[in-house]
Amino acid sequence: MDFNAARQTMVDSQVLPNRVTDKRVIEALAAVPREAFVPVKMQEIAYVDEAIAVAEGRYILEPMILARLMQAADLKSGDVALAIGSENGYAPAILARIVSTVVAVESDKGLVQQATRTLSDLGIDNVAVVEGALKEGYPKQGPYDVIFFNGAVDEFPDSIVSQVGDGGRLVAIVSSVGGTIGRAVLVINVNGVVSRRELFDAGTPMLPGFEREQTFAF
Repeated sequence: MDFNAARQTMVDSQVLPNRVTDKRVIEALAAVPREAFVPVKMQEIAYVDEAIAVAEGRYILEPMILARLMQAADLKSGDVALAIGSENGYAPAILARIVSTVVAVESDKGLVQQATRTLSDLGIDNVAVVEGALKEGYPKQGPYDVIFFNGAVDEFPDSIVSQVGDGGRLVAIVSSVGGTIGRAVLVINVNGVVSRRELFDAGTPMLPGFEREQTFAF
């Protein structure tokens, strides 16, 4: 299979027609080999327009959703970014082509090892994959210019929002109550004032640990 051709087709047919105009995001998606981040048996479908399972309950985001979220984050070359959930390292690899430094926090030890190995094999040396609870983020290296949620959430905790630095941005897919389609959300911190804006409809698999607390009626 010609993965280079498949990658360009992904950009041409999935990304460009969906209002993605940020040249840096487009170039990163065209350069990073998505097939390197999926199980070998799934490499031939690496460029389909859907999320791909890489471990139990864990997925690489659909290319269009990933691209639109990163475009919304207004990534800059000097940014330090935090990825919540590294999966096998694909989203951190895309970020790494645009920003200065990426910290990717991952709760699954196996995924930490896989992401670290794949990123190293590809010569991507500005990503640090660290093991930790996703809901805690990684305050040790914060605050961050960008926080990217690599999966959908029912809600994101204040403890992670507090890691967005002044002028920083947070992007995530927030699921709807009782629905299958959520909304892409952009959070911005300006001089300590945090604002939130909904961007577009999107559905993608949930990140573990960010489910809404269940309430019971008696």
